[in-house]
Formats: sequence, structure tokens, C-alpha cells
Amino acid sequence: MEDNKITVALAQTQIVWEDQEHNYDIAEKRIGEAVSQKAEAVFFPEMSFTGFSMNTDATKESDGRTIQRMRVLAQQYRVSIGFGWVKDCTAACGKCENHYTVVDSAGNVLSDYAKLHPFSYSGEDLKFQGGSSLTYFMLNGILCSTFICYDLRFPEIFQAASQNAHVIVVPANWPAKRREHWKTLLRARAIENQVYILAVNCVGDIGGVRYTGDSCIIGADGEVKAELSETEGMIVLELTDDVERFRGEFPVKRDRREAFYAKLSGKKGI
Repeated sequence: MEDNKITVALAQTQIVWEDQEHNYDIAEKRIGEAVSQKAEAVFFPEMSFTGFSMNTDATKESDGRTIQRMRVLAQQYRVSIGFGWVKDCTAACGKCENHYTVVDSAGNVLSDYAKLHPFSYSGEDLKFQGGSSLTYFMLNGILCSTFICYDLRFPEIFQAASQNAHVIVVPANWPAKRREHWKTLLRARAIENQVYILAVNCVGDIGGVRYTGDSCIIGADGEVKAELSETEGMIVLELTDDVERFRGEFPVKRDRREAFYAKLSGKKGI
């Protein structure tokens, strides 16, 4: 049986601060460029069209306008799109949620993930509540999952997702001053989980913070297959889902002791 394949594009953008309409226009240009290079799925950074803003009065949505805008573009360009946005949950809990949604080429919502770990160091937890579930979606027969930025520092959730997923998408607004953490942790998550990591970051000076991008695609063996730093642009690569074959040849996961790990924390699960 042949391995499933998909051509993916990571759009490393310099997000215009809190200007959704401008960023929607940038996104359409990137989507067009990606499709011209035969991409079947395009992924954008965290909070793709606002930047990593705590000004939720300006960024929150209760009308689903970003999802609707991306659905139209997905249908128009016949491509799947992953993108971040801010969901207004203030009526229920007084806070918002940091979401990453994936729509397919017909405009159907495949996945809608809420960031599990708000970044308290920057005050994200004051404006955003954490999500409560993992999400999965299928692209060209390849099972994928999603985490967002700061989630990268919590390996347990990657172990949980990789029990099923062969590809994990990590959109981010990860600042330059911690870029070595970003690059090291991405490779670690790929190696220890034996999954493909698709990491897409923003770049440039955005909202008073400098970003270097360092978007990349990492194989299940930890090899960096493509990367882009310090400039706007895209990574476009045909990905072959050889994860099951690789795990069979180097079966690390079968040696995991989940029940024992659960005892260490005193809780059920990983």
C-alpha cells in the first residue's frame, strides 16, 4: 500500500497589527501563490489576521466572520486553509478563546481547536480561557491535529494527539528572543512522538514585538525538511505520510508505559 501524500504550504506573514481586512487581503495573495505551486492545504500563524493582541475588544468575534471569509477563499481556490482567530466567549465566562480552524476545499469546517494553555507570562490568561479538548482532521487520508504556540511547551498533549495523528500543525506568534526554544522544542516534539510537525510562525515587527519566523516542516525522524527565517514567504513541500512505516522500523511508542506515567502524576491519563 502506497503512503498518502499532500502538498502543504506554510504562509509566514508579517501580520498587520489588529487590521483584519488588510490581513485578509494578504492571506488571499498567499493562498493564490500557494495554489499556483500546487499546494492542497495552506496554514497561517496564530491569530492570523490580528497579531497576538490582548485587546480583545478589537479582535474578538461572535459572528464567525473570519471563518466565513476563509470558507469563501477555500471554495474559490479549491484548497484547505488553516487560520487563527479570537472567539468571543465573554457572555458565558467573561473571556475569549484563542482558536485555530481548518476548512477544506469545499468550505467545510474540519477542525476548530481552542488553545489549551493561555500564555500567562504575557497576560493571555487574563483575557483568554483555555480550551478543553484535542481536535483531529483528515487531509488526503492523513490524520492531523493542531496545537497553538505556547502549547509546544507541554509534551503530554503531543503524546496524546500522536497516538492517532501523523501530522501536528503548530501555528504561533513566537518571539525572536526565544527562537532557540522554538526550534529545539519543535524537533523534540517530532522526535519523541514520531510525527510530522508543521510549524508556522509570523515574522517582522508586530505590535512592538520582533519575530523571526523560523517556520519549518520536520519529519518523524526529526529531520528539518524545509525552513524559512527572517523574511516573509512560504514553505511549499510535498509531504509523504511514512509515519506508520517509520514507527514500525523504530518502534519507540510500543515501549511507552502509560499506566505507570499516570501513577506518577496521581491522575488518570498521560
